[in-house]
Amino acid sequence: MTPNKKTPGSFWIIGPIALLWNLMGAIAYLMQVFITDAQIATLPKDQQALYLIEHPAWYTALFALAVFVGTLACIVLLLKKKFAYQLFLISGICAIVQQGYLLTNIALPSVIMPVMIIVISLFLIWYSKKCVQDGILN
Repeated sequence: MTPNKKTPGSFWIIGPIALLWNLMGAIAYLMQVFITDAQIATLPKDQQALYLIEHPAWYTALFALAVFVGTLACIVLLLKKKFAYQLFLISGICAIVQQGYLLTNIALPSVIMPVMIIVISLFLIWYSKKCVQDGILN
């Protein structure tokens, strides 16, 4: 068992930023699920089209798991618990499958956000594993 190391300053930067990122994802999920037809009608035409796409139920479930498990993972990371790695792994797999579906099945106006989500998910998996290996998480 690795003894606890001094927590690097970067941990206190990355952890809160990751939490904010996942909270924004949770808000995006809630907006997508609870937006009304009247609210959609007020959006620009290109954004309206994105909200009117019928996604499979598994896609919506993966979206929810990715953002809510990711938010929990960030909280657990900031509490310095090893379990954060497993939570980031679950969240990341859900996000990667979900975004992969978007990239391969939907004509998106831009691929920047899906690619960014995949990259950040992979980074958080790697970072949490590194924190476990470095003895920062116990």
